[in-house]
Amino acid sequence: MVLLAAAVCTKAGKAIVSRQFVEMTRTRIEGLLAAFPKLMNTGKQHTFVETESVRYVYQPMEKLYMVLITTKNSNILEDLETLRLFSRVIPEYCRALEENEISEHCFDLIFAFDEIVALGYRENVNLAQIRTFTEMDSHEEKVFRAVRETQEREAKAEMRRKAKELQQARRDAERHGKKAPGFGGFGSSAVSGGVTAMITETIIETEKPKVAPAPARPSGPSKALKLGAKGKEVDNFVDKLKSEGENIMTSVGKRSAEAAKVLTSPINMESVHMKIEEKISLTCGRDGGLQNMELHGMIMLHISDEKFARIRLHVENEDKRGVQLQTHPNVDKKLFTTESQIGLKNPEKSFPINSDVGVLKWRLQTTEESFIPLTINCWPSESGNSCDVNIEYELQEESLELNDVIITIPLPSGVGAPVIGEIDGEYRHDSRRNLLEWCLPVIDAKNKSGSLEFSIAGQPNDFFPVQVSFISKKNYCNIQVTKVTQVDGNSPVRFSTETTFLVDKYEIL
Repeated sequence: MVLLAAAVCTKAGKAIVSRQFVEMTRTRIEGLLAAFPKLMNTGKQHTFVETESVRYVYQPMEKLYMVLITTKNSNILEDLETLRLFSRVIPEYCRALEENEISEHCFDLIFAFDEIVALGYRENVNLAQIRTFTEMDSHEEKVFRAVRETQEREAKAEMRRKAKELQQARRDAERHGKKAPGFGGFGSSAVSGGVTAMITETIIETEKPKVAPAPARPSGPSKALKLGAKGKEVDNFVDKLKSEGENIMTSVGKRSAEAAKVLTSPINMESVHMKIEEKISLTCGRDGGLQNMELHGMIMLHISDEKFARIRLHVENEDKRGVQLQTHPNVDKKLFTTESQIGLKNPEKSFPINSDVGVLKWRLQTTEESFIPLTINCWPSESGNSCDVNIEYELQEESLELNDVIITIPLPSGVGAPVIGEIDGEYRHDSRRNLLEWCLPVIDAKNKSGSLEFSIAGQPNDFFPVQVSFISKKNYCNIQVTKVTQVDGNSPVRFSTETTFLVDKYEIL
């Protein structure tokens, strides 16, 4: 099959969007499309017409045509199959099959066309793969953005705490008739008050959800470094800050604060740093039962100081699920088996410097339902022309804290937005991809279950597969490094640890 071009045109032959897969001028493609309506014979059921040089394979779409222009020696069966895929792609990006809607989403359609055909030949892709390729969605980018946002929130909280400490120290000093602690000998009280005012004012101005307007900073040179100032303006700042902080916690919620605390990366990275990462791939049936669950974990060691290159890691494995452990080939397996320590076979050798080295990995594969960390129960019920959907979650592994949980439910296309009944958390409706995303900041032992109810036109099968994504700073298999010691002398070494539990695939089919 050699496909020359794919186009969406009007019944008069006017091209709305066209993608050429071989070298072809604009005049040539416009001439071919203008001649196309004149070649069709009325009263016949054929979906193709031919000229001396090309073949038109087409499908009517209300007031438009989806047209493929191919060579005459191409396989007509393959042409028709490709045409059907092109016709299914267009409703994915356009809400209505109208000229202005097609023009508005022309670049989205061209990108999708390029995934179907390359250099005139059909690619082996389906509709779901095309959607994935054109989205270019990155889970790592989402994780990075979530971590960065929570770090910013933590920084603001730390600024607020420091400001309160400075203010409290100044009040205690005034209460005991002493000078307020400052940052220098001259004008220490005023400087301390000024710094406090500056910190608190910065916090108030940078917070987005303002409840009350931030008070103006004291102006005029006479108040800038006035000795013996009592700091009434600072008191006003702190009072406003305190009240605003309480309102912010009410609006954002306790869960968001806890999620920010969990997701914050280690501030100090020691010379010996370990990254513990786990990824889970899970598939469940909609009627219950675990079809497959596979979890892979690894400990990555990073040493930045050469004097700590000859060390041993003391590992504590409290897992009771039958996880399979495997050490690096250069690691002494006998030492690990008998004493749960990770060290090199040759004690005289050193670990690599300034590079991530995988020293231990583990794997867990099971079909035991009790091992599912988070169960999802989706119940669609037909009610007349619509469908009532009840979906609930429950955390089975209560030692985990899952953050930024997103439960994605597919929706039927062309039926509008769902009507939300009761919901724990928040939701987002993606009309272009026909998805409903149920967003939960944190799921833990205090918030182990929740539900969502909505109604929309459709059939029960339209709401599967349900997909889940989350991130956690606690690993599933409870394998930790408790101590690091040097080979010579067995002296302890300071180290830092970064733990991440991610989702590779989590589906309810």
